[in-house]
Amino acid sequence: MLFEAINQAHNEQELRSQVVPKLGEYFTTKKCGIFFFDQLRLLDRKLQKILEIALSIEHNPVARYLVERHTPVHEALVTSPHVWRMICPRSDHWHVMAGPIVSQGKLVGAIGFTREQKMTAFDAQNLADLSALCLHLSIWNATMRSQSYNFKCDRLTPRELQIAELVALGYTNAEIGHQLWITENSVKQALKRMFRKLEVSSRAEMVAQLAAFTQHSSPATEQSNLMLNTYLG
Repeated sequence: MLFEAINQAHNEQELRSQVVPKLGEYFTTKKCGIFFFDQLRLLDRKLQKILEIALSIEHNPVARYLVERHTPVHEALVTSPHVWRMICPRSDHWHVMAGPIVSQGKLVGAIGFTREQKMTAFDAQNLADLSALCLHLSIWNATMRSQSYNFKCDRLTPRELQIAELVALGYTNAEIGHQLWITENSVKQALKRMFRKLEVSSRAEMVAQLAAFTQHSSPATEQSNLMLNTYLG
Protein backbone atom coordinates (compact mmCIF):
# COMPACT_ATOMS: atom_id res chain seq x y z
CA MET A 1 0.00 0.00 0.00
CA LEU A 2 1.16 3.52 -0.80
CA PHE A 3 0.08 4.90 2.57
CA GLU A 4 2.05 2.22 4.42
CA ALA A 5 5.14 2.98 2.32
CA ILE A 6 4.86 6.67 3.22
CA ASN A 7 4.51 5.93 6.93
CA GLN A 8 7.61 3.70 6.84
CA ALA A 9 9.82 6.43 5.34
CA HIS A 10 12.06 7.98 8.02
CA ASN A 11 13.34 10.95 6.03
CA GLU A 12 13.01 12.74 2.70
CA GLN A 13 15.72 10.62 1.09
CA GLU A 14 13.81 7.43 1.89
CA LEU A 15 10.59 9.07 0.74
CA ARG A 16 12.13 9.76 -2.67
CA SER A 17 14.01 6.48 -3.06
CA GLN A 18 11.36 4.09 -1.71
CA VAL A 19 8.01 5.81 -2.18
CA VAL A 20 8.36 7.85 -5.38
CA PRO A 21 8.96 4.77 -7.63
CA LYS A 22 5.82 3.15 -6.21
CA LEU A 23 3.84 6.33 -6.85
CA GLY A 24 5.06 6.45 -10.43
CA GLU A 25 4.02 2.85 -10.94
CA TYR A 26 0.62 3.35 -9.31
CA PHE A 27 -0.25 6.36 -11.45
CA THR A 28 1.46 4.91 -14.56
CA THR A 29 3.61 7.97 -15.16
CA LYS A 30 6.73 8.81 -17.09
CA LYS A 31 8.15 10.90 -14.25
CA CYS A 32 7.25 11.51 -10.62
CA GLY A 33 8.76 13.81 -8.01
CA ILE A 34 8.23 15.21 -4.53
CA PHE A 35 9.47 18.72 -3.71
CA PHE A 36 9.72 20.57 -0.41
CA PHE A 37 10.21 24.28 -1.06
CA ASP A 38 12.53 24.93 1.87
CA GLN A 39 14.95 22.43 0.32
CA LEU A 40 15.14 24.08 -3.11
CA ARG A 41 17.85 26.47 -1.96
CA LEU A 42 20.13 23.45 -1.49
CA LEU A 43 20.03 22.61 -5.19
CA ASP A 44 22.66 23.81 -7.65
CA ARG A 45 21.99 27.18 -9.26
CA LYS A 46 21.23 25.78 -12.71
CA LEU A 47 18.48 23.54 -11.36
CA GLN A 48 17.22 26.35 -9.13
CA LYS A 49 16.82 28.57 -12.20
CA ILE A 50 14.89 25.86 -14.04
CA LEU A 51 12.55 25.39 -11.09
CA GLU A 52 12.03 29.12 -10.70
CA ILE A 53 10.54 29.14 -14.21
CA ALA A 54 8.74 25.80 -13.97
CA LEU A 55 7.11 26.66 -10.63
CA SER A 56 6.37 30.30 -11.38
CA ILE A 57 2.68 31.10 -10.94
CA GLU A 58 3.00 33.65 -13.73
CA HIS A 59 4.33 31.05 -16.15
CA ASN A 60 2.61 27.85 -15.05
CA PRO A 61 -1.20 27.69 -14.56
CA VAL A 62 -0.87 24.34 -12.77
CA ALA A 63 1.43 25.91 -10.16
CA ARG A 64 -0.92 28.89 -9.86
CA TYR A 65 -3.88 26.57 -9.23
CA LEU A 66 -1.95 24.78 -6.47
CA VAL A 67 -0.99 28.04 -4.77
CA GLU A 68 -4.49 29.49 -4.93
CA ARG A 69 -6.56 26.38 -4.10
CA HIS A 70 -4.29 23.87 -2.37
CA THR A 71 -5.93 21.02 -4.24
CA PRO A 72 -4.73 18.49 -6.88
CA VAL A 73 -4.92 19.55 -10.51
CA HIS A 74 -3.99 18.37 -13.99
CA GLU A 75 -3.25 20.63 -16.93
CA ALA A 76 -6.56 19.98 -18.74
CA LEU A 77 -8.45 21.61 -15.84
CA VAL A 78 -6.67 24.94 -16.18
CA THR A 79 -5.77 25.38 -19.83
CA SER A 80 -6.29 24.04 -23.35
CA PRO A 81 -3.96 21.46 -24.97
CA HIS A 82 -2.74 24.09 -27.45
CA VAL A 83 -1.82 26.58 -24.73
CA TRP A 84 -0.20 23.88 -22.61
CA ARG A 85 2.02 22.87 -25.53
CA MET A 86 3.31 26.45 -25.71
CA ILE A 87 3.88 26.56 -21.96
CA CYS A 88 5.57 23.17 -21.78
CA PRO A 89 6.62 21.75 -25.16
CA ARG A 90 8.44 18.72 -23.72
CA SER A 91 7.12 15.43 -25.10
CA ASP A 92 7.43 13.70 -21.72
CA HIS A 93 5.31 16.41 -20.08
CA TRP A 94 2.33 16.15 -22.44
CA HIS A 95 0.08 15.34 -19.48
CA VAL A 96 0.85 16.80 -16.03
CA MET A 97 -0.77 16.30 -12.62
CA ALA A 98 0.29 17.92 -9.33
CA GLY A 99 -0.86 17.96 -5.73
CA PRO A 100 -0.10 20.08 -2.66
CA ILE A 101 1.75 19.28 0.54
CA VAL A 102 0.27 21.63 3.13
CA SER A 103 1.15 22.62 6.69
CA GLN A 104 -0.79 25.09 8.85
CA GLY A 105 -2.74 26.23 5.81
CA LYS A 106 0.42 27.00 3.83
CA LEU A 107 1.80 25.27 0.77
CA VAL A 108 5.17 23.79 1.79
CA GLY A 109 5.71 21.32 -1.02
CA ALA A 110 4.22 19.53 -4.00
CA ILE A 111 4.11 16.19 -5.74
CA GLY A 112 4.11 16.06 -9.52
CA PHE A 113 3.51 13.46 -12.23
CA THR A 114 3.97 13.56 -16.00
CA ARG A 115 2.93 11.35 -18.91
CA GLU A 116 3.96 11.23 -22.56
CA GLN A 117 1.64 12.12 -25.42
CA LYS A 118 0.97 8.48 -26.30
CA MET A 119 -0.22 7.80 -22.76
CA THR A 120 -3.76 8.46 -21.53
CA ALA A 121 -4.52 11.76 -19.81
CA PHE A 122 -5.03 12.06 -16.06
CA ASP A 123 -8.66 11.84 -15.00
CA ALA A 124 -10.99 12.50 -12.07
CA GLN A 125 -10.11 9.21 -10.37
CA ASN A 126 -6.42 10.09 -10.52
CA LEU A 127 -7.17 13.40 -8.84
CA ALA A 128 -9.22 11.70 -6.12
CA ASP A 129 -6.41 9.25 -5.41
CA LEU A 130 -3.87 12.06 -5.39
CA SER A 131 -5.99 14.05 -2.93
CA ALA A 132 -5.83 11.21 -0.39
CA LEU A 133 -2.11 10.83 -1.06
CA CYS A 134 -1.45 14.54 -0.45
CA LEU A 135 -3.21 14.34 2.90
CA HIS A 136 -0.90 11.53 4.01
CA LEU A 137 2.17 13.34 2.71
CA SER A 138 1.17 16.50 4.56
CA ILE A 139 0.79 14.58 7.81
CA TRP A 140 4.10 12.76 7.20
CA ASN A 141 5.89 16.03 6.54
CA ALA A 142 4.59 17.71 9.70
CA THR A 143 5.48 14.66 11.81
CA MET A 144 8.98 14.26 10.42
CA ARG A 145 9.84 17.96 10.68
CA SER A 146 8.58 18.12 14.25
CA GLN A 147 10.59 15.04 15.26
CA SER A 148 13.68 16.41 13.57
CA TYR A 149 13.31 19.74 15.34
CA ASN A 150 12.79 18.15 18.76
CA PHE A 151 15.83 15.94 18.25
CA LYS A 152 18.01 18.94 17.36
CA CYS A 153 16.72 21.18 20.13
CA ASP A 154 17.26 18.47 22.73
CA ARG A 155 20.96 18.93 21.97
CA LEU A 156 20.95 22.54 23.13
CA THR A 157 21.96 23.27 26.70
CA PRO A 158 19.90 25.66 28.89
CA ARG A 159 22.61 28.31 28.37
CA GLU A 160 22.46 27.86 24.60
CA LEU A 161 18.69 28.23 24.67
CA GLN A 162 19.14 31.51 26.57
CA ILE A 163 21.54 32.72 23.89
CA ALA A 164 19.09 31.70 21.16
CA GLU A 165 16.31 33.71 22.81
CA LEU A 166 18.50 36.82 22.96
CA VAL A 167 19.57 36.36 19.34
CA ALA A 168 15.89 36.24 18.40
CA LEU A 169 15.40 39.55 20.20
CA GLY A 170 18.08 41.13 18.03
CA TYR A 171 20.87 41.35 20.60
CA THR A 172 24.47 41.53 19.38
CA ASN A 173 27.10 39.11 20.68
CA ALA A 174 28.46 41.82 22.98
CA GLU A 175 24.98 42.57 24.35
CA ILE A 176 24.28 38.88 24.88
CA GLY A 177 27.55 38.53 26.76
CA HIS A 178 26.63 41.49 28.96
CA GLN A 179 23.17 40.05 29.69
CA LEU A 180 24.51 36.59 30.60
CA TRP A 181 27.73 37.71 32.30
CA ILE A 182 29.99 35.92 29.82
CA THR A 183 32.55 37.17 27.33
CA GLU A 184 31.71 38.11 23.75
CA ASN A 185 34.05 35.37 22.54
CA SER A 186 32.15 32.82 24.65
CA VAL A 187 28.98 33.87 22.84
CA LYS A 188 30.68 33.45 19.46
CA GLN A 189 31.91 29.97 20.33
CA ALA A 190 28.48 29.00 21.68
CA LEU A 191 26.80 30.13 18.47
CA LYS A 192 29.20 28.02 16.41
CA ARG A 193 28.26 24.95 18.46
CA MET A 194 24.57 25.78 18.17
CA PHE A 195 24.79 26.16 14.40
CA ARG A 196 26.34 22.69 14.15
CA LYS A 197 23.73 21.14 16.42
CA LEU A 198 20.80 22.72 14.56
CA GLU A 199 22.43 22.23 11.15
CA VAL A 200 22.08 25.89 10.20
CA SER A 201 24.58 28.41 8.87
CA SER A 202 23.29 31.78 10.08
CA ARG A 203 21.60 33.55 12.98
CA ALA A 204 18.53 34.24 10.84
CA GLU A 205 18.17 30.59 9.87
CA MET A 206 18.53 29.51 13.49
CA VAL A 207 15.90 31.98 14.69
CA ALA A 208 13.50 30.98 11.89
CA GLN A 209 13.89 27.31 12.74
CA LEU A 210 13.40 27.79 16.47
CA ALA A 211 10.51 30.23 16.11
CA ALA A 212 8.65 27.93 13.72
CA PHE A 213 8.33 25.12 16.20
CA THR A 214 8.11 26.99 19.49
CA GLN A 215 5.28 29.18 18.24
CA HIS A 216 3.42 26.93 15.83
CA SER A 217 4.78 23.38 16.31
CA SER A 218 4.94 23.13 12.52
CA PRO A 219 7.51 23.53 9.73
CA ALA A 220 5.61 26.38 8.07
CA THR A 221 7.88 29.34 8.87
CA GLU A 222 8.14 32.86 7.63
CA GLN A 223 11.35 31.76 5.98
CA SER A 224 9.54 29.06 4.04
CA ASN A 225 6.95 31.64 3.01
CA LEU A 226 9.76 33.73 1.54
CA MET A 227 10.97 30.64 -0.31
CA LEU A 228 7.50 30.17 -1.76
CA ASN A 229 7.45 33.77 -2.92
CA THR A 230 10.81 33.21 -4.59
CA TYR A 231 9.95 29.98 -6.35
CA LEU A 232 6.22 30.36 -6.92
CA GLY A 233 5.81 34.10 -7.32
